Amino acid sequence: MTTPSSTPNLTKTERADLVFKTLNKHYPETPVPLTHQDPYTLLVAVLLSAQCTDERVNKITPLLWQLADNPFDMQHVPVEEIQAVIRPCGLSPRKSKAISVLSQILVEKYNGQVPQNFEALEELPGVGHKTAGVVMAQAFGVPAFPVDTHIHRLAQRWGLTNGKNVVQTEKDLKRLYPKEQWNKLHLQIIFYGREFCTARGCDGTVCPLCKACYPNRKRAKIIKKP
Repeated sequence: MTTPSSTPNLTKTERADLVFKTLNKHYPETPVPLTHQDPYTLLVAVLLSAQCTDERVNKITPLLWQLADNPFDMQHVPVEEIQAVIRPCGLSPRKSKAISVLSQILVEKYNGQVPQNFEALEELPGVGHKTAGVVMAQAFGVPAFPVDTHIHRLAQRWGLTNGKNVVQTEKDLKRLYPKEQWNKLHLQIIFYGREFCTARGCDGTVCPLCKACYPNRKRAKIIKKP
């Protein structure tokens, strides 16, 4: 008779497959968490979501769109007015300036359109690699695997990476999964983390996936901070 203590841990490939099947079962559909109408409103919403919950961003953006919902109009809105609206999202001085300036750049350089490549997106103020990845994946359907601190934490708990930062974790996840799975899997991991494997609610030994990946794990998984 096999006891829990003698149950072998899975290999990385087996863990990756288990994660994929479990997430597909829980989240067959992956609606974009940030409400938006087009690539521009998604870009701004993702920018606002830095160190802020999607729920709060979704409450603030309708108020922001009352000021302007396109770069042609937004470039003329005083930064102070943008900041007053988005203040609940945090980092409002930096974010409001970024929204204003990137709107000007989109109008002057891209005829008001959000560029469809990583390099051009990452040159915009307030847009890092993760934000660019979200826009490329969710606005344009280009395979990307945006990794934030939450996905980094879960990937370490599930033994899918030993990366010390989000850059390495992204590379490891891309090696484990085919391109056609990246966009959906990125959202599925986020959904699972919010529901079952939260930062405080699970330490690597509590949620169903953590226990399935490491049945013999008795101590909390120490996460390498990005």
